[in-house]
Amino acid sequence: MPPRWLRRALLPLTTLLVVAVLALLLLVAGVAAVLRPLTPRHRVLRAARFGAAYLVVDLRILFSCLRLWLQAPVAARRDAAGWADAHWALLESALRDALRAGERHFGFRVVVDEPARRDVATVPVDEPLLVLARHAGPGDSFAIAHLLMTEYHRRPRIVLKDKLQLDPALDVLLNRLSCCFIPSRSGAGEDLPARLGRLAADLAGPEALLIFPEGGNWTPRRRRRAIRRLRRRGHVAEAARARRMEHVMPPRPAGVLACLDARPDMDVIVAAHAGLDRLVSPSQVWRALPLVVPMRLRWWHVPSTAVPRDEDARTRWLIDEWAKVDAWVEARPDGSVVDPSTGAGLPTTGSAGPGDVAGELV
Repeated sequence: MPPRWLRRALLPLTTLLVVAVLALLLLVAGVAAVLRPLTPRHRVLRAARFGAAYLVVDLRILFSCLRLWLQAPVAARRDAAGWADAHWALLESALRDALRAGERHFGFRVVVDEPARRDVATVPVDEPLLVLARHAGPGDSFAIAHLLMTEYHRRPRIVLKDKLQLDPALDVLLNRLSCCFIPSRSGAGEDLPARLGRLAADLAGPEALLIFPEGGNWTPRRRRRAIRRLRRRGHVAEAARARRMEHVMPPRPAGVLACLDARPDMDVIVAAHAGLDRLVSPSQVWRALPLVVPMRLRWWHVPSTAVPRDEDARTRWLIDEWAKVDAWVEARPDGSVVDPSTGAGLPTTGSAGPGDVAGELV
């Protein structure tokens, strides 16, 4: 990944590149519209129109960020609260427009299975939250961040792969909002747990730290690779349990533990989702267009008092929560119900092994 100073120096050039690609997509969309009667599912037209809409959102972010900087170019003289409010509002509107484009052109929809009303009422309103989410299928991170902002009035500090900074709009906006970009290379970023701990300690008010503990988007190949990695490192019990959880990858506890160490008073939200998770390659997404199955999401609340304080016990707790995620995903196809907040209906898979697996990164 190029250093930040170089990405900023190249920003005018990358903006012109975005404009050029937008013009090309509009041309493709025009040709595809003419050929629409010959293409029953209109995939090229859908993809070109969505791509154009996404790039329009990108350009709006870039020019809005430029306007905000011109209004307050000197950091020491900025109204910090106003600066943050303006950027959070920009992120919310950008996510809204991108997801609307996904729905309009691809059929992307999100359905939330709300917990019982009594459980919702226990979530603190003006205190920070740690949100641990499954990562699978297209668009899930955007959808979860948007839900946190619009439905639950949270400001999400998101942990993302650093390669997403190749999108100039995400690079500028999310770095201004102190989101955390982590190295995409395996084995890189040994200081990552410490970085996440500092980010958690800095949370205030209705902010939420959104982490995907699996470390990447779920695919069968990545799942098998993660299990092999556990075995190679001597975590035989954890690997055996991970094999029994077919719909998730084993969570990497180190980052989660660092956040909980920094903020033991912070409640946790666990978010499971299913529906689009089997679309694990661009070709599969292409063949599925337009989407007919929604992304269905279920979350549950874990009070800080219910999270163990001991490191090994916390690691076992995290793996247990991920077993509930796996069971909920397993139950979705036939419509059966698993209560993830209590674990009712979960298969008996045994307890997790020792917590030395916490040496993994996020």
